[in-house]
Amino acid sequence: MRLSKLFGKTLRETPAEAETASHRLLVKAGMISQVTAGVYSFMPLAFRILKKIESIVRDEMNKAGGQEVLLPVLQPVEIWQETGRDVAMGETLFHLKDRRGRELVLGPTHEEVVTGLAAKNIQSYRDLPVILYQIQTKFRDEPRPRAGLIRVREFIMKDAYSFDIDEEGLDKSYNAMLKAYRNIYARCGLPGMLVEADSGAIGGKGSHEFMLVTETGEDELIYCPECGYSANVEKAESVKTSAEKGELLPTEEVATPGMKTIEQLSNFLHITPQKTLKVVFYIADKKLVIAVIRGDLGINEVKLKNNLKATDLRPATEVEVKEAGLAPGYASPVGPSFRKDEFKTVGDVSISSGTNFVAGANKPDTHLKNVNYPRDFTVDILTDIAKAHPGEGCPHCPGKLFETHGVEVGHIFKLGTTYSAKLGANFIDANGVSRPCVMGCYGIGVGRLLAAAVEQNHDDKGIIWPFPIAPYHVYLCALSIDSKDVAGAAEKIYDEMEKAGLEVLFDDRMESPGVKFGDADLLGMPVRVTVSPRTLRTQSAEVKLRKEKDFQLVPLGEVVAKVKEIVEKGLSERAKI
Repeated sequence: MRLSKLFGKTLRETPAEAETASHRLLVKAGMISQVTAGVYSFMPLAFRILKKIESIVRDEMNKAGGQEVLLPVLQPVEIWQETGRDVAMGETLFHLKDRRGRELVLGPTHEEVVTGLAAKNIQSYRDLPVILYQIQTKFRDEPRPRAGLIRVREFIMKDAYSFDIDEEGLDKSYNAMLKAYRNIYARCGLPGMLVEADSGAIGGKGSHEFMLVTETGEDELIYCPECGYSANVEKAESVKTSAEKGELLPTEEVATPGMKTIEQLSNFLHITPQKTLKVVFYIADKKLVIAVIRGDLGINEVKLKNNLKATDLRPATEVEVKEAGLAPGYASPVGPSFRKDEFKTVGDVSISSGTNFVAGANKPDTHLKNVNYPRDFTVDILTDIAKAHPGEGCPHCPGKLFETHGVEVGHIFKLGTTYSAKLGANFIDANGVSRPCVMGCYGIGVGRLLAAAVEQNHDDKGIIWPFPIAPYHVYLCALSIDSKDVAGAAEKIYDEMEKAGLEVLFDDRMESPGVKFGDADLLGMPVRVTVSPRTLRTQSAEVKLRKEKDFQLVPLGEVVAKVKEIVEKGLSERAKI
């Protein structure tokens, strides 16, 4: 491809609206163009990358036994109502009506549709197992699209769905998909991390995410280098330090004027936050919920929401708290303030890890000393709702936890019979009994993977594409191309490279060396070959890897063979997952 003919232009200035490295560089490189918030056009270079990623994904899915289908974007709202996900997805779900007034949605995912398809075509246990997949556009009305392709409203996704006889079969399908995913990221040249994850609105019994580790990632990851445990912070567990224990003392009120925060209270009473209990108020599905946790810990709202089996969870307002007869800043888990018939209480397991805590007295400027669970108060649910933090103990070994950040590029779920039971995807087993199929689902955001690759592979000059997904492998740069000698040598190399099967972007423009080298670094092709009057003095060309500073001079007659060797080596390498 000649750069002079390539549709799209690089930008000299950094886009003002760009929030992340991938957003900034993909726009500046002329690879994507925003149509409206969260909606982008893919220009020719980016489209080539998408097709390469899709090809790797498709190959691995087929090897894992998947069969490719194409499911509709337009879906009747009734099938979403059957599973209750019209409510679970909330405002994220795009709604529209056809000319007859029938309500439709734009598919953000396809569990409902594919389960209906299975219900029509799976009859016997002999029809199982089955894995169906597609690569297709999805729609989600994100409240705040951001970071370019990382958080969008229209995106390309590979989604797969497995149907099995039982949990043992699901485990086999799940592990086959897990292996396929590892192969996909390795072949794309993108090292990742497999972490335990929350299932969210998809539901199911368990899930894992694949993360590309990068400092700019929006997901917080907790991991243990000793045993390999890793989880998204929404799912992560940890071993907390125990608070001091002693003989249970009688409760007593203490004046704490203006001490509304744990920090203020601890400083005022000369105690550690570990010796306090805090009460936090939420509205879960329009009902007040009170969470009680040790004062030095934070609440993981995803864990809380899951334990409540709530569709919607948000912090309660001060007005809502006062209307419930509670005192913000001084609320207490003790006494009549916890009216079981009016609201539910959830306690973190940390409330039983010490004795003689300080807690609110449910009246202004007053706290209670020596509060103990369960002597002085009870809760409806006692469970882990605490956020894990680096430095805390690993739940699986004596090691300590660490923190990093990443971009989610894949998510796999064990759905069980969540959808099949509701939508009638049943089969007749060997004993003649009708049973629901046991399902799994498996997603990869193709466009997001493209963006995450940039987040993980760039420097201050531009993108550094891994060989397997680079739009072109070689950037052929001709300096002083108005010189017949330079033009002739560059044209010959270009022709020979194409005949050798190399993918080449030929910068044949009448531009300065600074502009050409700047665009070469910005666009990020793995290999740069430069022909100039200086190199021709020795009948050679510069060959340089994008990720390296130094170049080597290669005789003109050996350039194609040398570059082919570099490219083949780059394509054969696999990233560590």
